[in-house]
Amino acid sequence: MSQQDSSRYSQRGVSASKSEVHEAIKHLDKGLFPLAFCKILPDLTGGDPAYANIMHADTAGTKTSLAYIYWQETGDMSVWKNIIQDAIVMNIDDMACVGCVSDIILSSTIGRNKSVIPGTVIAAVIQGTQDFVDQMKDLGVELTLAGGETADVGDIVRTIDVGITAFGRIKRVDTIVNDMQDGDVIVGLASYGQASYESRYNGGMGSNGLTSARHDVLDSIYRTKYPESYDPMIDESLVYCGSRLLTDTIRINDEDISIGQLILSPTRSYIPVLRQIIEQHKSQISGIIHCTGGAQTKVMKFVKNKKITKDNLLEIPPLFRLIERESGTPRREMYEVFNMGHRMEIYCKPQVSDAIIEISKAYHIDAQVIGYVEDADANELIITDEQDTYHY
Repeated sequence: MSQQDSSRYSQRGVSASKSEVHEAIKHLDKGLFPLAFCKILPDLTGGDPAYANIMHADTAGTKTSLAYIYWQETGDMSVWKNIIQDAIVMNIDDMACVGCVSDIILSSTIGRNKSVIPGTVIAAVIQGTQDFVDQMKDLGVELTLAGGETADVGDIVRTIDVGITAFGRIKRVDTIVNDMQDGDVIVGLASYGQASYESRYNGGMGSNGLTSARHDVLDSIYRTKYPESYDPMIDESLVYCGSRLLTDTIRINDEDISIGQLILSPTRSYIPVLRQIIEQHKSQISGIIHCTGGAQTKVMKFVKNKKITKDNLLEIPPLFRLIERESGTPRREMYEVFNMGHRMEIYCKPQVSDAIIEISKAYHIDAQVIGYVEDADANELIITDEQDTYHY
């Protein structure tokens, strides 16, 4: 990322790489398997050496701020159901990357500014939690709600913050620890489109890059109307400096979809798909990467002495092309911030790639081999698209 753009991101209080966080935790214990996508702990609940525990926490991030504006502009309460899905999926899909694909306990933590977030919104978030749990159960994924905490914290939260803590217990033999091998191929699962268990087209945004997306795409009118939706410490030139309204539309698959709906599409959970893939092909899988913070460069935190080449990416969907045009962000940097079309990667033996792709497509989620792995003297990532080749 260029120095100018790096300053732009940092002045908004965000970081694609989370370098300060990683620096702060670098000396902490990394659990039983340091290269696992989630920290895997001994079985602290039962003391059984054959089992392991996984505990994970994450939030919907600044997506809640955009949901707040969209709700105010349109009155559409469904965005709050989507927001709790964002927070849940950011936990359970990370856990799925280490093989934990069911029997997960969830607890929510919601902090709101009561002056702007009424009880009806809290009710919508809580009902959305139950609706998502019910949907996953129908798909064979058991999630259990263990309650949570809702706090009125207007002194520190300008609108609303929605977080989830998740817990799972699995057999150690069932865990997946990243150990990418020379000759592996990478199967990418699309973040956009409409999965069989989704009710409408998903723009593919997920819950990463929202601060950049909303400020670079949306018009300055929202700066004036909703000062509570952004950090007042940010320079105004960086706040809602795009040209589009939330209600502006883009034509996709013969349907007009609003900018707001595209950016606020709920973070797709791949856990029903991964559950089936892992059940059938675990022995041929050497790693699973959820392309969240760091986006297409995320894998670099989980390999040693490997060259990762991604040279056959899925088509970049309309939402990310819109963000690229509005922001003027160079393509190389887009890959560091946004998933750009696929948010889940499965590293596997070539002979099972077709079967994995077939499973994904059975859920109406596009998938393809997007790259491969080679041994190297040091970690390297190469991304090639129709514009150029980018080295990381």
